Formats: sequence, C-alpha cells, structure tokens
Amino acid sequence: MLARAGIVHRLDKGTTGLLVVARTESARQKLIQDLEARTIHRHYLALVHGRPVAGGKVDEPIGRHLKDRRRMAVSNKGKPAVTHFRIERRYDFHTLLRLRLETGRTHQIRVHLAHIGLPLVGDPLYGGRPRPPPRASAELVALLRSFDRQALHAIELSITHPDSGRRFTWESALPQDFQRLLEVLASQYSIS
Repeated sequence: MLARAGIVHRLDKGTTGLLVVARTESARQKLIQDLEARTIHRHYLALVHGRPVAGGKVDEPIGRHLKDRRRMAVSNKGKPAVTHFRIERRYDFHTLLRLRLETGRTHQIRVHLAHIGLPLVGDPLYGGRPRPPPRASAELVALLRSFDRQALHAIELSITHPDSGRRFTWESALPQDFQRLLEVLASQYSIS
C-alpha cells in the first residue's frame, strides 16, 4: 500500500483542477524530490477582488495564524513562500490572475493574494463576505453570493516522469461554475 495514497501535493478544499498522484512509492518519492527541487510546475487561475496595476511576485514567509489555528498568515516566523502572478483579464472590479508557485505552503495563494489586497472571490477564510460591485445585475449578485468556494483552479501541471524521464504537461478546463462567473462578469463590465 502506498504511503498517503500516493499523493505528491495537495489542493486546498474547494480548489479545483490538477493534482499529482503517484502509482508507486518510488515514483512518489521521486516526484516529491522534484517538487522540492521546483521542477514540477503548477499554474493556477484565480479570480480576485480588485485591480492590480501589473503582475508581480509575492515573496513572503507563511506560518500559522497567531489567533486562529485554522488559518495561515504572512509571518516572519513562517517558511519561505513565493507566488508569481500575471494578469490574464481585467474586469471593472475584479481581475483574473494566472499564478505560478515556486513553493507549496498551506493556503499559499489565498494568503499571499489577501496579503497584497487581492482576496479570492468566494473565499470566506481569507476574502471576507461576498462583495458585489456597484450596479451589478441581480444575476451577478446571485452568482457572487452563491459561489461557495474560492475561485481558484489548478489549470496546468508539468512534471518529469519518474521512470521514463519524459516531460509531460496537462491542462484542465475551468469548471462550469467558474466559467459562468467569468461569462457574467464579461457581459456586464469592460474587459482589458
């Protein structure tokens, strides 16, 4: 039986998309080494509240929140964490970001984006309550209020196969609820 069912890395509850699971223990150990060596590339799409001026990098350590043990926080006592982001699409009050992780800390993307003032849509732990934009249609307000998970999707994953040494890349389409939210935003607000 494989340790930890062959799981190489995790996705936060509510995050959709690609995950690496090994079929053998030796493959799992090799893939974990690759993850630590940063040769496994993971890309995400995230819908955030706010409009950053440009892409960038968040290089802030992450550790347990001092008062709420369920949460993580940027902390000088935490472990190093690096998240790169670039703008995929802008809406009037929201932005779709493409992110790349260098490290893999618990809740890393959610913590880093909230830390720089760009909390994920639908994230009650780090994003607060739903915030429909001014003059939003009833449909958009309903979608934002009913989006009951963070708008975060692991869209692309690249690994080197532990046995053959060949490089593989997979992509995962956005789930229907995330896609619908983007369609409604695009129909109501300008895109740039």
